[in-house]
Amino acid sequence: MIGSLRGSVLERNLDGSVLLEVGGVGYLVTVSNRVLAELEPGTPVFLYVHHHIREEAQTLYGFTSRDDRSTFQALIATHGIGPALAVAILATHPPGALFDVVSNNDVAALTLVPGIGKKTAERLIIELRDRLSMPMLDTGGAGSVSVVADVRDALASLGYGTDEIRDVLRDVPIGGDSSALLRDALKMLGARRA
Repeated sequence: MIGSLRGSVLERNLDGSVLLEVGGVGYLVTVSNRVLAELEPGTPVFLYVHHHIREEAQTLYGFTSRDDRSTFQALIATHGIGPALAVAILATHPPGALFDVVSNNDVAALTLVPGIGKKTAERLIIELRDRLSMPMLDTGGAGSVSVVADVRDALASLGYGTDEIRDVLRDVPIGGDSSALLRDALKMLGARRA
């Protein structure tokens, strides 16, 4: 089993994977969109890896932190969540934020993830409550969920659609206060509509 890789990024692919060269061997590693944006070709990188083995394929999933990998493993152990959906969840909600989403029963925040509707979000929150209550997460991101919820509500009140809001909140960097996040989201939405 491969648990981590340290090497150099050779290329980034549109399918959400990177080619990572380690000691002359190229490993194809699937990462989230957030991680993909951080990995510039030619730069050194260290990734924690989940080696996913199925009967017909072996896939490497890469993460920049242990918490990301642990959360991914908790997600794929949950009924109805495969690796692709787990990566999408982590791309939308980093571990600390996901912990807050689950502990606050924030169904609307979980529906920001493409492929998760309201009923699925309700079921996942119940199932994830036990899995994510483990002391594996650094919840330093506390409060980020309420900031996202505030911005989501503000954008909805301004007339933006659910899909537009979901897409922009996936793309803007989450951090800081709600006014800064709202400003960034409105700039991005304005540019997309122009």
